[in-house]
Amino acid sequence: MSLRNRLMVLITVGLVLTMALWGWIQLNELETLLYRQQEKHLAGIAETVSTYYHHFPTGQGLAALDTALSEQLHEDSSLARIDLLFVSNGIIDYISGVGRAPFEWSLNLINLVLQQSKKSSFPLSLDDMPAIGLLHSISSSEHGVDAKGQICVGVIAYTKSSDEILSEAKYLLIYSTGGLLVFILFILAFSYGWMIGHPLKAIIRTIDQFQRGNYLKRISLKRRDELAQLAEHFNTMADEVEKVLASNEELRRRQEERIKDATHRLGQLQRQVSQLQRLSAMGFLAATLAHDLGTPLHSIAGMATLLLERDRMAQDDKRKLELIVRQASRLSNVIQNVRRATRLPDPHPEPITLEDLFDEILPLKEPLMRYSSVTLETDISKGAPFLLVDRYRLQTALLNIIQNAMEAIKGPGKVKLKAYPVKDARSIAITVEDTGTGIPAELMDRVCEPFFSTHGGDSLRGLGLAIVQDVVKVHGGRMEIKSEQGIGTKISLYFPLADVPRESPLESL
Repeated sequence: MSLRNRLMVLITVGLVLTMALWGWIQLNELETLLYRQQEKHLAGIAETVSTYYHHFPTGQGLAALDTALSEQLHEDSSLARIDLLFVSNGIIDYISGVGRAPFEWSLNLINLVLQQSKKSSFPLSLDDMPAIGLLHSISSSEHGVDAKGQICVGVIAYTKSSDEILSEAKYLLIYSTGGLLVFILFILAFSYGWMIGHPLKAIIRTIDQFQRGNYLKRISLKRRDELAQLAEHFNTMADEVEKVLASNEELRRRQEERIKDATHRLGQLQRQVSQLQRLSAMGFLAATLAHDLGTPLHSIAGMATLLLERDRMAQDDKRKLELIVRQASRLSNVIQNVRRATRLPDPHPEPITLEDLFDEILPLKEPLMRYSSVTLETDISKGAPFLLVDRYRLQTALLNIIQNAMEAIKGPGKVKLKAYPVKDARSIAITVEDTGTGIPAELMDRVCEPFFSTHGGDSLRGLGLAIVQDVVKVHGGRMEIKSEQGIGTKISLYFPLADVPRESPLESL
């Protein structure tokens, strides 16, 4: 049931009860009015009888009074009795009287009424019908009667009961009450539509449009009441929502820019890491070739040189031996050139804080962590001294360790980065701890070997920790690996501190 219907039901019930109470009050007022009118009518008759008796107190006058009273009784059907009484020494003497029904006036009633006032009315019952009686006292001294007595005029008339009054007035009450009720309901319905219905519809329409995404819509009510306060609160809330949405849009735009920038930087760093890995792989390969091919080439060149020192040798054989020496020398030069070409560039150390180092590394891993079930936690000691390192090589080393840690975790897990100064030593420790599968004990001695990997497929796999170890050695540090199968792995890198005051700005270095 709608609010309007509920209000109309409540108002209708209230009005019906109010109209019923109003009808009951009107009925009582009507009954009282009829009683007063009849009382006034009886008082007029009593005054007439009193006046007549005042002028004609003789026997002939009383006979004429009886005739007049009979005519009055005949003309007025509501009259029941008219009596002229003389009360003296507790005895009631009827001077004159006519009536439709017998009635004995009670001495106690007469005394009680006459003690209260000169003229008084009272309800009574006559022949099982409701009636009203009135006693009007007349001064006996004015009529030459014994002053010890009291002359009274008693008049009795039939009255209508409440049921009779209601029966006669019910249609009037019904029509008047119904008409008034319909009029009030019409006024209330019109008032509801103007004061409540239309503003509520405007509020509901605005809220519906707001829910559909029209966040610029506002409620406009030019009034000063509770609905206007509700509209004002809604408009305030809508303004706040609009601000939050604008802030979220700006935040989303900045986040997209950060992700785009981080993705670009990550791509650059990944290309650098890939280049370093390939250079390292080629360097290790070149070193292996130089070692495995250099010795046989030197032996071949040496043997050919010894053969050339012989005196008696055919010219064609000598030419062939000289060719062997030249080609062996050329192969040795090629191997040396390959080693020089694949050698990593010289490091460029610079002072850097742990905060700056991790601020550059963590955003590069953020896009990968977003789509992974692995969480990355950091614990960086505040106010740690500077490190004197090649930041790009150190970033490459740490990214390799983090990547290995993420690959070692099957399903949800955690990678924790921690950096802190080592007590009683001028060095800083950087640890990467994961909750992965761990490294079997029998493979711990081989994890830093070039091209050794527990993963298959990629020809460059197995160089990560080899590169990390090379970076740590270049910086004069050391690396520790602790692992427990089924629990995880912890890799700790230790780097010497830079002799740079903590408060020195990087720009001045």
